[in-house]
Amino acid sequence: MPEGWKFGRVSAVATDTAGNVYVFQRGKKADPIVVFDSKGKYLRSWGRGMFGNPHGMRVDKNNHVWVTDNGDHQVFRFTNEGQVLLRLGQKAKPGTDDRSFNRPTDIAFAPSGDVYVSDGYGNSRVVKFSREGKYLLSWGRRGTGTGEFNTPHSIAVDSRGQVYVSDRENNRIQIFDPNGKFLRQWTHLGATQNIFITPKDEVWVITHRNNIENLTYDTLAGRIMRIDISSGKILGAMESPGHWIHLTPAGEIFIGSLTGNVFRWYPGWLTRGLGAEEGLRPANQP
Repeated sequence: MPEGWKFGRVSAVATDTAGNVYVFQRGKKADPIVVFDSKGKYLRSWGRGMFGNPHGMRVDKNNHVWVTDNGDHQVFRFTNEGQVLLRLGQKAKPGTDDRSFNRPTDIAFAPSGDVYVSDGYGNSRVVKFSREGKYLLSWGRRGTGTGEFNTPHSIAVDSRGQVYVSDRENNRIQIFDPNGKFLRQWTHLGATQNIFITPKDEVWVITHRNNIENLTYDTLAGRIMRIDISSGKILGAMESPGHWIHLTPAGEIFIGSLTGNVFRWYPGWLTRGLGAEEGLRPANQP
């Protein structure tokens, strides 16, 4: 990175079709969106002064970069060079209508091209748009019943178009059809920070410790888990605190951490965090 730059809290990480790595971070000593090549070389950055509080980021099949700003209540779509293509929501004006958000958290893409936004800390709902940003529908409110949420913190869509919502403070993932009809829920995973579903419908989640998990996992700050999409069964798990999870087609796992690191797991082992050469602690050192 440029001399003197350093990550603050890393809220999200993603990759594009060329393997470039996009980091969304909250620190003042670097631009909010920083791009590296697959070997960790700095390429470009943008976004300084644009966001109230960076939160979620996804890169779509056209290499457009989507982010949620839960400080200023907006969603953006950029080119991979940083040009704004679409802006949803009203800057610094939270609301409940179809033109507004209240602290949105994440974005997901349907096979049809439609876009879902988990909205979020304030509104406890899911909002669906066309790719061009036309409002289509929404569902959810604060509560504990089916179709209700307490901090929908992440969202993902499988190859069938089913929508998976991390209902974090209710310690569950709820699953819906494309129009918001409740289908089922997983209540055994704990408080889910983030969900990632691969094109082959492999479900990966990252959790943080909650009161239920403390009974068994009292030394863990968080876990990465691979989940069977049909049954919800945990197929494997490993320790890793983090806020965001992203998988590449090659099976690499990227973790965005609020400690200011991006961790990169190759299949079977852990390599150092991107940005370690700028003073961030390598991920494989104590």
